[in-house]
Amino acid sequence: MTDRRLWSYKEIAAHIKVQPDTVRSYRKHGLLPPPDRVEGGKPYWYADTVRAWDASRPGNRRRREA
Repeated sequence: MTDRRLWSYKEIAAHIKVQPDTVRSYRKHGLLPPPDRVEGGKPYWYADTVRAWDASRPGNRRRREA
């Protein structure tokens, strides 16, 4: 089952337990995948995209716990 809900910086930040400005910085430095959609100039990512990115990023302690 795929999760096609769209997440903004706020939802991504809550998922990885950082501030939204940190997620914006990740994007600015090329550390986030490209947005799945852009609406009204704002980027959004599918929840599945974020979860896959989070599971594969270096230093992710939750990945090792699973």
